[in-house]
Amino acid sequence: MMCGAPTATQPATADIQAIADRVRSQLEEKEKKFPMFKAVEFKSQVVAGMVYFIKVQVDEDNFVHIRAFESLPHERKPLALVGYQTHKSRHDELTYF
Repeated sequence: MMCGAPTATQPATADIQAIADRVRSQLEEKEKKFPMFKAVEFKSQVVAGMVYFIKVQVDEDNFVHIRAFESLPHERKPLALVGYQTHKSRHDELTYF
């Protein structure tokens, strides 16, 4: 993994689902409650911490792209939702935003 460049899109793992679950409430405070919240795929980017771009299925045909930031351990900051895009489809590419 090259520092600063996002990885290629990969299928979501249990660890990525856990990250999505940890920022779900932050998103639902800004939007609405979602009937489901299933991480489908992701990209990550090493910065001064780690940025995760995650495609999340929120109902049968609707997806949300979320961007979460995990700071370096010594900073002791919680995982944060730092951006999101709504009204996405299964086929929308997960891109930097």
